Amino acid sequence: MARKKINTDLPSFDELIIPTVKALKELGGSGSIEEINNKVYEIAKISDDILQIPHGDENGTVIEVDYRLAWSRTYLKKFGLLENSSRGIWALTRSDINVSKLDHIEIVRTVREQTKHTLTKTKPIKETEEAIEQEISEEVNSSEEWKEKLLNILYKIKPDAFERLSQRLLRESGFFQVEVTGKSGDGGIDGKGIVRVNGLLSFYVIFQCKRYKGSVTPKDMREFRGAMIGRDVKGLFITTGTFTKEAIKEATREGAPPIDIVDGNLLCDKLKELNLGVETKLTETVDINIEWLNNL
Repeated sequence: MARKKINTDLPSFDELIIPTVKALKELGGSGSIEEINNKVYEIAKISDDILQIPHGDENGTVIEVDYRLAWSRTYLKKFGLLENSSRGIWALTRSDINVSKLDHIEIVRTVREQTKHTLTKTKPIKETEEAIEQEISEEVNSSEEWKEKLLNILYKIKPDAFERLSQRLLRESGFFQVEVTGKSGDGGIDGKGIVRVNGLLSFYVIFQCKRYKGSVTPKDMREFRGAMIGRDVKGLFITTGTFTKEAIKEATREGAPPIDIVDGNLLCDKLKELNLGVETKLTETVDINIEWLNNL
């Protein structure tokens, strides 16, 4: 069997470590995963072609670059430069980090040595080399597996069911008079509603919801914006997929009506936050203090 060709332009996770720190510095020290990833794409000059490469099989719901960025964040957290909250916000642990003095090779080496030292307490030394990457891999995958499972389910539900889910999502998020139109030949408009800000200002919103496994393109954005012409409304584009860099730029292009976007990652987070088909269960963890017991 022929080996799969490796794209030499695809940065490795360790090559993304320093750009991740730079991204957080430019974001003011903290940011969501989406904000951080988008800033890294810009800093590392990652092309749209590279951003189309899926992790795993062709139907994967996570792109390879984002998967590697998850590894980068995990290494930086274990190294002590990053921390993350339960709400998915990542932040630098210090504001005075000198990026020019950071060495991604040293960071990777230090984290692996730390992990090896921890594992040798419970495993034979000969088993630790394989266990190091396994432990880190499990930590990275745990935050992505439920999203991949959820998106795979959403791909299989009927189109009108996905529209109703989007309608419920908007209602739970504070929209009212939310209607699903689903009219063909109406520029891709799937529904409309009204959002009220602070109980004072109201905005009419039209939305489009697409169950994509791939990426939304600038063409999709322009077609949706065409349906907004002549309407005093804001636009919202919801997808289970992703948006290309050019599509994101098109959504906020100067001089054109802005379009807010929700990709698959944010969609999963919102469904989890609102308990719409996603339940969070807390489990009890019991740690035994061996050192304390041995000192009795």
